[in-house]
Amino acid sequence: MSEYYRPKRTRNVFDPHHPDPFKLSRSKIDLFLECPRCFYVDRRLGVGRPPGFPFNLNSAVDHLLKQEFDAHRAKGETHPLLARYGIDARPVAHDQLNVWRENFKGVEFYHEPTNLIITGAIDDLWINSRGEHIVVDYKATSKAEPITELNGTWHIGYKRQMEVYQWLLRGNGLTVSDTGYFVYCNGRQDREAFDAKLEFDIALIPYLGKTDWIEGALVSARACLEAETPPAPAEACDYCAYVAGREEVEQDW
Repeated sequence: MSEYYRPKRTRNVFDPHHPDPFKLSRSKIDLFLECPRCFYVDRRLGVGRPPGFPFNLNSAVDHLLKQEFDAHRAKGETHPLLARYGIDARPVAHDQLNVWRENFKGVEFYHEPTNLIITGAIDDLWINSRGEHIVVDYKATSKAEPITELNGTWHIGYKRQMEVYQWLLRGNGLTVSDTGYFVYCNGRQDREAFDAKLEFDIALIPYLGKTDWIEGALVSARACLEAETPPAPAEACDYCAYVAGREEVEQDW
């Protein structure tokens, strides 16, 4: 192996003989559903997938949206986007919101049947006139066509993300609406010039969450972690396919 590169060893590695609760993030649940083998190698053996490129522009959009909605939250009023869509909701002030938004902290809930602490960092939280809390997630992209629904194959991850957040908040005692919202920002490509600014069309997309899959997924993820050998890779996992292909080629070196 090259002296210049070593695979990243992840923290928070699962020990089947350790009695303390094990923390499992929302993204790691998604990893398990995507490929149990990658999940096992990551959380049990401590070797994560190679990291992707950071989405700094998306992070900037998230930050600015939070500031914008926080300004209306401080005034106890709705946001013009909600008024335009006729949504019965306003940004809600909660004493844990800043913690729930923070990466590597977020919302936590102890799942006793599996001895797992599930975590996830939300983007925003609204409330309607019935006292139901509404999970909100910000998304940013740039596509030529308008974005009005979540119909892409990759959107299943967005939907699961929303559902885990709803489940976590209910576990923390909140009354949570089944309907969450994606604030989807689409960078416009039809301008004549850049002029040092990027303009966005913003769509508010409702999603009816279903959380009945989560309990079973947690039980299966725990069983996966406790196994003595890694499970088979998912058929569509590009990472596992690359490793298998490389091993096959290296046998001839």
